[in-house]
Amino acid sequence: MTSNRCDAVSASNMASRLEINFIRLLSRCESIASEKRGETEWRLEKYVGALEEMLVALRKSPSKPTPEVLTEYTRKVDFLKGLLEAEKLSSPTEKALANQFLAPGRTPTIANERIPATKTVHMQTKARCTGEMRDELLGTGSSGKGTSDLRNRRCLPLDERQSAAELDAVLQHHHNLQEKLAEDMLNLARNLKNNTLAAQNIIKQDNQTLGQSMRQADLNFEKLKTESERLEQHTKKSVNWLLWLMLILVSFTFISMILFIRIFPRLR
Repeated sequence: MTSNRCDAVSASNMASRLEINFIRLLSRCESIASEKRGETEWRLEKYVGALEEMLVALRKSPSKPTPEVLTEYTRKVDFLKGLLEAEKLSSPTEKALANQFLAPGRTPTIANERIPATKTVHMQTKARCTGEMRDELLGTGSSGKGTSDLRNRRCLPLDERQSAAELDAVLQHHHNLQEKLAEDMLNLARNLKNNTLAAQNIIKQDNQTLGQSMRQADLNFEKLKTESERLEQHTKKSVNWLLWLMLILVSFTFISMILFIRIFPRLR
């Protein structure tokens, strides 16, 4: 009994240590994600892969956290994965659109955070994507020092209001795309509802038809039963008349034979 208790305590300590290491690594990943990273930065992707493995181990642990805590951990890990996938996109517009669908965590990872770090990273990423889109519109994006200088020499200075209008046009375009997507989803849901109601009406009609058929079948069965009883009675009556007829015929034959013997005696 003492050994079982010790095993339970050691398993609980292992689970708590695993959760503590997971929280530390998650906080480190959020800190790296909030910093400006270069293209050669590889740590965040490796750390996120390790977080996924630790999260699987936490789910299989005997003394795992509550389902709400596991859901929050999964939400943050999925946010970091989505952030990495969005950064691999080539176009700033695609990055901004992908960033809009990311869902940051709802609770702080460590105690001294006032705002969840993933929300801060999300806002920073939004601002960075907006800046990249503005640079792309203004022609000031840097794909290399020589290319940037050449572009700056060739491009004429644009009016500030015109650049803001172009940026608003791009944002409005994405907003229109989102509204169209929402409208398509609404139409799909409406069509699905109509199809469901139509199928429900068809099933109701089929049930009514089936009920009428069952009632008609019961009525036909009762009629068949009545006719069978009448036929059986008729058959019994026919058999009785035939029996009496045979008895009469046999009796007549017997009496005829006796009379024949009496009238015509045997010759000696």
